[in-house]
Amino acid sequence: METPGEAGSELAPPHVTAEGEPRWLDSDERAAWMSLMSLLIKLPAALDAQLQRDSGLSHFEYNVLAGLSEMPGGSLRMSVLAALADGSLPRLSQVVARLERRGLVRRTPDPDDGRYTLATLTDAGRAVVTEAAPGHVETVRNLVFDPLTKGRARQLRDICHRILAAIDPSDRCFDHLR
Repeated sequence: METPGEAGSELAPPHVTAEGEPRWLDSDERAAWMSLMSLLIKLPAALDAQLQRDSGLSHFEYNVLAGLSEMPGGSLRMSVLAALADGSLPRLSQVVARLERRGLVRRTPDPDDGRYTLATLTDAGRAVVTEAAPGHVETVRNLVFDPLTKGRARQLRDICHRILAAIDPSDRCFDHLR
């Protein structure tokens, strides 16, 4: 059995050092990681709480409505909307069914290809997202941007893009924002 560095194995696997040890986080990396993990838990919960309190929407429901509101005709294929809202198609289907029961969205076959289903924002849905948007944006501003300088906000954007590129190099979702 070969060990790292022996014939046929010039480099250690990427998750271990040349000495065969795991690449542990140093104290600064661990502190950054713990801060990021806390942010990933607390920020979505805070955004969700504000939207539930003020608009009766979950954060995911808001993202679905907002995504549709930004599209020509307020329509998207469900598969595209799932990617835009960063959710699975089954989760999106459940949420759209709920929004449909509330009269905020309707589903119809795609006239260009009946194998697909379109989700379309209704007038009532547009009214709900239009009413919810100012409070949501103010919460985002208060929690994320007010604590940062403009320069730090740009750094945050760049850091997020780098991490997202490491997770999914083929994802081009935010290219238009660069």
